[in-house]
Amino acid sequence: MCGRFTATFEFSDIRVRWNLDRDLPTYTPRFNVAPETSPNVPVIVRQKGINECRLMHWGLIPHWAADPSIGNRTINARAETLTELPSFKNIVDRRRCIVPADGFYEWRKEGRRKVPMWVYLKTKEPFAFAGLWDVWRKPDGKRVESFTIITTEPNELMLIRLFQQITIGCVYP
Repeated sequence: MCGRFTATFEFSDIRVRWNLDRDLPTYTPRFNVAPETSPNVPVIVRQKGINECRLMHWGLIPHWAADPSIGNRTINARAETLTELPSFKNIVDRRRCIVPADGFYEWRKEGRRKVPMWVYLKTKEPFAFAGLWDVWRKPDGKRVESFTIITTEPNELMLIRLFQQITIGCVYP
């Protein structure tokens, strides 16, 4: 499960990498992107054959939701159940996106405390999470674009890095 990530890159880094048409002037690099504090996360969608970056709320609010609080429970979508769950099954084929990041946090138990481990590429270059997005309308008619990150079981490299004490980056509180 991805509950926090970093987006410390400059917008120009992702603009070139994902062939984005225009700037996103309100983007600011962040070391701690968390669902509860992140209504403005850069997300790349493909519209009319063009890659476009938009700022979205992390926590998918399906277009049919009566209440936006469902987004608190839909920050992640398990790849294994995407086509089964009502929040995701109707958008999995038409509302895909990527979420640029340059690292994410996983927690490892050390005695009684949990230590955040910052996982990133050795080059520290941006990469992307696969995601889904949707548009929900507030009662006043305003649009709220939101997304979820698709997760799956960790691969062998992640298991080795996190559970055999071989850390990429360790952040002590």
